[in-house]
Amino acid sequence: MRDATRRRLLESAELAQRIADLLSDRQAEDIVLMDIGKVSSFTDYFVVATATNQRQLGALVDALQRDLRDEGLRPIRTEGAPDSGWVLIDFGDAVVHLFGPEERAYYNLEELWAQGVSVVHMQ
Repeated sequence: MRDATRRRLLESAELAQRIADLLSDRQAEDIVLMDIGKVSSFTDYFVVATATNQRQLGALVDALQRDLRDEGLRPIRTEGAPDSGWVLIDFGDAVVHLFGPEERAYYNLEELWAQGVSVVHMQ
């Protein structure tokens, strides 16, 4: 593996881990960091987490965007809304999926992307 590619993967892993840590600090539940780089052409990592209610979902989105913006990182795009029970935040090398409990069970991304490798699972 070339040095530039290795450096990029390390930076991607650090970003995904930073996102998981921020979500954990903000009381998100059932956080899963998935390395999907080998089965995806659009991102290296998914970070999936559950918010217990709509208000917490909105607070997680706001805090994550604010904290990473303070570190010089801005999302490429954000889709969904807290009142829908699902928000996607695309940071390029890492895509964040925040769900309400019912939506998380319905979409079941971990099973859908089972070819990826779960790196971290925080309860």
